[in-house]
Amino acid sequence: MTKLPICPNGQNCLIYAMSTEDRDAIEPHLKMTGLEQQQVLEIANEPIETVYFPTSGIGSMIALGGQGRKIEVGLFGRDGMSGTAIVMDTGQSPLEIVMQVGGQALAIEAERLQELMEARFSIRRTFLHYVQILATQTAQTALSNGQSKLEERLARWLLMCHDRIGGDQLELTHDFLSIMLGVRRAGVTVGTHLLEGKGLIRATRGVIRVLDRDGLEELAEASYGVPEREYERVMD
Repeated sequence: MTKLPICPNGQNCLIYAMSTEDRDAIEPHLKMTGLEQQQVLEIANEPIETVYFPTSGIGSMIALGGQGRKIEVGLFGRDGMSGTAIVMDTGQSPLEIVMQVGGQALAIEAERLQELMEARFSIRRTFLHYVQILATQTAQTALSNGQSKLEERLARWLLMCHDRIGGDQLELTHDFLSIMLGVRRAGVTVGTHLLEGKGLIRATRGVIRVLDRDGLEELAEASYGVPEREYERVMD
């Protein structure tokens, strides 16, 4: 299927999808900022002060369990935003949001964004559409984690990351991958070797390069594509 998101490189697709009037209202309050790999954007169960609209890079939504357990339940890049709890008017979330791939983002104070959404419902509606897409992605992640083989889950996750980067190369360690997939580091090694053996990727120290996207889609099967099609439907 077509690589998502469907907006020009260097843009945030949610801002890009707005009407001219809505962009004119929000853009004066947006500030471009750099986001480093592993930078925490939101701390679980603490008030959100800043909302980010990435123009590059990838953010991870991480669920936290007891004894230091962590697993990624969703991700976003220039297709989306952090701070969905602000959109839902709850102010905070039990999830941790961290950058898995550094990049750039348009930042806005959460309080100012809330004021803009109250003044212009069309702005909130754009973000509510994205919340539905994100909920669909989270549901498919749960299904994939529960029903798919490791190599299928890894293929799906790499496709989702590939959608959100400008090229074919991801700078990721196996330790970080283990958190993303909820498996031990040894499992990540096995999974990457399986995909390398099929000629789909090349993995070196801290770097994974996508070689065959079509092959990854075939391997991922139905675990990839549902939220991506929903994005096209809702944001078109």
